[in-house]
Formats: sequence, C-alpha cells, structure tokens
Amino acid sequence: MIVRIQGVLADFSDEGAIVERDGLSYEVLIPAYARVGLMTGLGSSVSLHTLQYFEGNATGGNLTPRLIGFPQVEDKAFFRLFTSVKNMGMRKALKALALPVGQIAAAIENGDAKTLTQLPGIGKRMAEQIVAELKGKATAHALAQAAQPAVRETAFTNDQRDAIEILVAWGDSRNDAERWVQRAAQQNGKLGGPDEWVAAAYRIKSG
Repeated sequence: MIVRIQGVLADFSDEGAIVERDGLSYEVLIPAYARVGLMTGLGSSVSLHTLQYFEGNATGGNLTPRLIGFPQVEDKAFFRLFTSVKNMGMRKALKALALPVGQIAAAIENGDAKTLTQLPGIGKRMAEQIVAELKGKATAHALAQAAQPAVRETAFTNDQRDAIEILVAWGDSRNDAERWVQRAAQQNGKLGGPDEWVAAAYRIKSG
C-alpha cells in the first residue's frame, strides 16, 4: 500500500493534484479544503500522506486504483474516521471536506449539525447522522485546529465556491476556475457575492 508520495506538484486535474516523481506522473485525489493551499506551491516539492483504494464494481472486474492525499497525516486519520459514517463514500467525503478538518471536527464535537449542512453534499439528515456517529471521537482533531488556526485556514468562502460552480457550469475547468478566483481574492480582497467573483475571475481570464 502506498502511504506517502513526495515529488513535484506539476499540475491539477479536476479531481486532484498531479505529482511527478522519477519520470512518472501520479494523480492524487485531494479533499476540497486542501486544494487551495496546494495551489500556491505549484511547481515545487510536495509531500502527501496517502490512502489507496479501488474504485468500481468488483463483480464486473472493473476496478481502478486510486490515491487520496492529505497535507497532514492527522487529516488522513480524520478522513478514515469521516468515511466510517454510514453511506459516506470516498468521493462524497472528498467533496464534503471543503473546510479545514479541525473546523469540521469542532462542529461535530459541538453537535453543530447546522455548520455541517454547509458542506457540499451534506444535507440535514446526513449532518445529524455524522454528529450521532462521530461525536466524542473527533476531539483530538478539533483540539489540533484550535492550536493551529492560522496555518489551516485555507478554504474558499461560500460566495467563492458558488462562483467556482458557476464558472464550471459555463464550461471552464474546475482547475482554472479555482485559480482565477484565488487570484481575484489576492487582487481584490473581499467582493460582494458570487456574481462579483465571477466577473473578477473573467477579468483575470481575459488578462
């Protein structure tokens, strides 16, 4: 089993990061919160703690090996915990983790299902189920976030995520959409809403 990969962060796909090592390029699926922080290191060395699994239908003989990567080994441990929730598959969990792990863990420990419903793909019933199954088990992850809040705050805001989804719906790749919104944030700071972020992103796109 591959438990860590280190190489050059060469590019991003719509689903993950492309890591080059020894002449080979590996696609590593990454949770949504980690993508933003990694984008600033494009072209530099990166080390990701990985999980390996097989995706597909075993009975049909159509299985594809996948790697999931995390910047911190603690986040990998939380992902294992998060995917232990009933009906929480790998892909669903990757999409849902749009906030730093510590913030999600704190919401779980506080019984804050409302915050969990703000995660992509997590409705009220699933949020309540996450709290019911994991409360009392995520304490260490919540405490780690409290100890290092500045380092782990890397997620897009709700308005920025909405703008990214609009750009993707209009035909742009997720990689480009995220990169343009990130650059818009660096240049403009706070903007009013998704429409303003979309406009700022297209100004960057057009040069």
